[in-house]
Amino acid sequence: MKTANPRKIDLRRFVLPALLLIGLIAVNVYGRRDPSHEEVPYSAFLAELEQDKLQRVEIRGRVLIADVKAAGDEMRRITTKRLPGIDESKLVEKLTDKGIEFVGKAEEPSVLPVIMGWLVPFALIFGLYFFLFRRIAKNVGGSGGPFGVGKSKAKRFDATQDTKVTFSDVAGIDESVGEMKEVVDFLKNPERYKALGAKIPKGVLLVGPPGTGKTLLAKAVAGEAGVPFFSLSGSDFVEMFVGVGAARVRDLFEQAAAQSPCIIFIDEIDGIGKSRGGAAAFGGHDEREQTLNQLLSEMDGFDARTGIVIIAATNRPEVLDPALVRAGRFDRQVVVDRPSVDGRLATLQVHARQIRLAETVDLHVVARRTPGMVGADLAKVVNEAALAAARQYRSEVTQHDFEEAVDRIQLGLEKQGRAMSEEEKRRVAFHEAGHALVAMSVDKADPVHRVTIIPRSIGALGATLQLPTEDRYLLLKSELEDRIAVMLGGRAAERLVYGEVSSGASNDLERATETARQMVTKFGMSEALGALSYGRSRGARYLDAMGEERNYSEETGRRIDREIHQVIDLQDVRALEILTRRRAVLDAIVERLLEEETLNAETLQAIVVGVEMSEGSNSGTTGVFSAEA
Repeated sequence: MKTANPRKIDLRRFVLPALLLIGLIAVNVYGRRDPSHEEVPYSAFLAELEQDKLQRVEIRGRVLIADVKAAGDEMRRITTKRLPGIDESKLVEKLTDKGIEFVGKAEEPSVLPVIMGWLVPFALIFGLYFFLFRRIAKNVGGSGGPFGVGKSKAKRFDATQDTKVTFSDVAGIDESVGEMKEVVDFLKNPERYKALGAKIPKGVLLVGPPGTGKTLLAKAVAGEAGVPFFSLSGSDFVEMFVGVGAARVRDLFEQAAAQSPCIIFIDEIDGIGKSRGGAAAFGGHDEREQTLNQLLSEMDGFDARTGIVIIAATNRPEVLDPALVRAGRFDRQVVVDRPSVDGRLATLQVHARQIRLAETVDLHVVARRTPGMVGADLAKVVNEAALAAARQYRSEVTQHDFEEAVDRIQLGLEKQGRAMSEEEKRRVAFHEAGHALVAMSVDKADPVHRVTIIPRSIGALGATLQLPTEDRYLLLKSELEDRIAVMLGGRAAERLVYGEVSSGASNDLERATETARQMVTKFGMSEALGALSYGRSRGARYLDAMGEERNYSEETGRRIDREIHQVIDLQDVRALEILTRRRAVLDAIVERLLEEETLNAETLQAIVVGVEMSEGSNSGTTGVFSAEA
């Protein structure tokens, strides 16, 4: 759909006023001239006077106009300008002596100053209107100017021309797609539902984190159903003028009723649908509340059987007003969650349709490397991989390009200009090798995918990347303990080799401490404290929404701190014991890491197996798949 450029000025509006102004000036300048007048110098006028050829003289301001005898009975008229500062009393005496008739007339006022005195102010006001007020009116009230403030800002997309998105373009959220297919079926076959007296839900609320594809899913519903699609954001309703939001809601539903069956999609509905009660009442926004009230009224005022379906999206469902999500309004909620590993694979395949991939590319590995990423993140991964291949002038996107793209998003850019000393580089290598070796030595840690000591822009001097084998929704106590041991492995390696630790483990300590705190206070994994949950969220409806409410005594708080400290200490000792026992493997990984800077899983396994075979170890630790007793 083509949209006009709001900055483009239509010059045709200024052509007519400009022509009128030029015409007025021309009339004033040239219209006052009489073509029969012959303008002569003052000396020529005096000569005609001396020769008694003057019949009549008009003294008009600074101009003298005289009728002069010509050949025969003909008369001609001459005009001359009076000389400033010269006493013309002698001229009057001479005219009197010669019996020449002379008269005095007031100078005709100029039309131009009068016109300009009126025209210039109006022109300034006219220009101010076009360049200032009209632009503000457009931003506030849409294309209708000051009389269109109450018009809806919804963008209408024609399903046959503009909305070409279908369910085949939506991947990774199969459960949500299944829920929305019922809406499509109703829009396509409303008679089947009307015959049974059934009513489709008036409103469908899409709930999920940002970037999961809520807007895309709504467009796919319109594309599949082949109906008009009105799209706007919650912030488009509320403006600085009181009553504008409510007027726009009314106008939106009037447009939708004229185009039914159709879909109204309101993105970020929490912009107008926040709860009106609780602490929000102290800082209430009257205009927003009026808009919400009008939306509730409109949703109650139309019959779902007319074919109007409202789809809204939000990533903050907890702040919505209960009246908005009750039965009869947004009574169906569809969760658009982060995709699983299979969903991420399907999403990557959709975004990779336009990318020329090498035969060696394994998108399943990329999907496993991107846990927690949503559809927008995965689209960025594919695009970054294509850009990486273009920077290297390759004709195809390789697996290495995808690895670089994921590292770029998760870790930041490589800091090529950051030069570390050899001692710092060796310490970083021991730190990352410690993480990797502990992960390779415990039972339930995710397999190590790659280790690198290349500095990154987010401040990391190195990284140990693990590759989950599957999505996990439940975590055992032993799995969490193994994760904490891996987090503390880098610090333990520094203490083992150098006898002291550095500041590089600050992030590891934060994550390890938070994991231990969750184990003790939320998961009931402390035998000393029992199966109790400590602390509760304050909730988004409170003024101090951040933080956690303490619901236990000071003595219990001290016991919680002791339990967290004990969990950390046990895993710290465990990591140190693993690295001490496998010191030869640790040194071998470090030397290879200093040489190549990045090691993949196969190289790490080869190093471990080679060292243990050369030592003839019978300790039961057999490389990547070995376990700590």
